Order: sequence, then C-alpha cells, then structure tokens
Amino acid sequence: MSTRFAQYLHPEKEQELADIARRLTAPGKGILAADESVSTCGKRLQEINVENTEENRRKYRELLFTADDTLGESISGVILFDETARQCDSNGTPFIKILENKGIIPGIKVDKGVVPLAGTNNECTTTGLDGLKERCDEYKSMGIHFAKWRCVLKITKFTPSYQAMIENANVLARYASICQQAGLVPIVEPEILPDGDHDLFTARRVTEEVLAFQYKALADHHLFLEGTLLKPNMVTPGQSFTGRCSTEEVAEATVQALYRTVPAAVAGIVFLSGGQGEESATVNLNAINRVPLRRPWPLTFSYGRALQASVLAAWGGKDDKIRAAQNELLKRAKANGLASIGEYKGGMEGVAGEKSLFVKDHAY
Repeated sequence: MSTRFAQYLHPEKEQELADIARRLTAPGKGILAADESVSTCGKRLQEINVENTEENRRKYRELLFTADDTLGESISGVILFDETARQCDSNGTPFIKILENKGIIPGIKVDKGVVPLAGTNNECTTTGLDGLKERCDEYKSMGIHFAKWRCVLKITKFTPSYQAMIENANVLARYASICQQAGLVPIVEPEILPDGDHDLFTARRVTEEVLAFQYKALADHHLFLEGTLLKPNMVTPGQSFTGRCSTEEVAEATVQALYRTVPAAVAGIVFLSGGQGEESATVNLNAINRVPLRRPWPLTFSYGRALQASVLAAWGGKDDKIRAAQNELLKRAKANGLASIGEYKGGMEGVAGEKSLFVKDHAY
C-alpha cells in the first residue's frame, strides 16, 4: 500500500515569504524590471547610439538605482540581471546595497531564456532549471529576496497548444518551488504575447485557459501561494487587430480572466506592460484598479520598457543628462504607483510620449 507525502515549507519560511510578497505589493508601489540580458540591454542602448559594453550597461543601471530616494515611495522592488546584481556604482557601493538603503527589495531573473519546444508549431519553453537551487541559494546569501522566470505563449489559429500550456505551467511551478525552498518569493510569469490580429474575447479566453493550467501546476507542486506573485499580460487585442477597444473593456476583460482563475490566496498580481506605450500601460493599470469587479489581490506593475523608455530618451548616453533621465524615472514610477491604487489622473506623460514599445516575438 503506497502513501502520498508532500514536503511543505516550514512555517517560519512561509512567514518570511509572505512578508516579502506583502512588501512587494504594498499600496501605491510596484516593481521596476531592470533584468534585461546583455543582448537586450544592448538593443536599448543602440536605440540611443550608446555602445553595448559592460561599463555602459553598469553606468545605465547606476543611473536608475541612484535616482532620488523618493524612488522608494513608488518602487518596492527591482528585478536585476546576474551581471547587474554583482556590479557596483562608481564609488564602489554594490547596487544591491544601494537599493536596500532606499527600502527597495532586490530581485533577480533566474531563467536562461526561451528555446523552441519540440513537436509544436513554433512554440517555446524556457530553460534554466539545471543548477537553479545552487544559484538561488547564492542569490539569497547576496541579499536578494525574490526571483522572476518568464515563459512565453502565442495566440494563433492553432496555439497555444495543450503541450505548450502544460509544459510551461510545469516549468514555472518547478522554478517556483525551488525558489521558495531557498527563501525567494517567485514571480510566476506565463506571458501571452500580444502578436497577432485576435480580438479581446480571444485574448481573454486564452488567458483564462493558460492561467487555469498554471494554477493547477502550482497546486500539484505544493506552492505556498501567499508567498508567490503572478506576472501576467493584461488582456488586450492583438497588435494587428483592426477593431476598436476601450480602456474600460480591457480592464473588465483582464479582471474577469483573473478572478475566474487566480486563487485569492495569491499575494499579488504585477502586470507586465506587453509592449504598450508608457501612458497606455499606466492608464490601463488605473482602469483595472477601478473596474467594479471582485479584486481580492493587489493589482500593480512590474514594468521594464514602460518605465524606461523616457529614461533612455532623456539620457541619450550623456553625463549632463543623467538628472533629467532620473526625473523621468521618478515621474513614471509615481504615475504607475498612483495607477496601482486607481488614483492616476493623467498629465504625467514622459518624453517618450505614447511611442509603441511593441517588439515582435519579444525575447530577452
């Protein structure tokens, strides 16, 4: 006669994870995703004619992290790339320490990138589970307290397939379990790309299906939900959709998809911007927090491009523009902090304007 036994976390570790997750989703705060890989950061720098060198990447991240201390009023955590987590500012102070001094929790991207998923129609999964426990233990010892792993799904006539949904859900669940054992709060990111001409109804249906697979996998792997965050896409029509869709419709569809699939025990939901323009990402987040539907979790942001586009445009790689670039970051952070509690009134657009931040088949 066989017995079933699940190894759960110690109550003290559960309490630690829950506390970190609550701090990350404190009212009026969200997460800055500064976890671009070497190549992706290089693409951002190339747009402003700055060479992709380690020193320039370090210099740009220093610009972000050394903004005025008021940054911590709107930013609760920063997701770092491995290279960045080991770097220091020009005075030799580790970036992790700089963030801690502002009351900002350091986090880390731990996946190794997207790879093709054999036997599917151009679908993919994400690698990086090998050696993950050892890496998580090291990051925890460095003062990092949460992690992120991104999986990618696509909407076409025949996708996402059952194979892709179950594979990516299980990869994310395995990653999340390893993180929690190491004392890191896992951000679970099953991103549905905005590529395509699908309508809002299709986007909502697929989002619900993907999230249903995801939370079944997390339950199967005995995740402590109060010590997890979800990083989903907002429910929007595809980038090539030719119809019209209001902000209110996006907000309603997004919250509907979430309350139909995400358990109330989850500590919080931190949206990715999904290639939306800076202002659109803020306005949609604000509408999501005002829609008259049940919202049992904090709904905030974990933006990369939607917090950095104006920063890069204002900086342009010039030392005398650093303060102007930092002011753009503070402005965008404050705007999204207000949106996370439904109090954004507009009028805080960045210098990048409403430039589309969409990248086809976005990978990083």
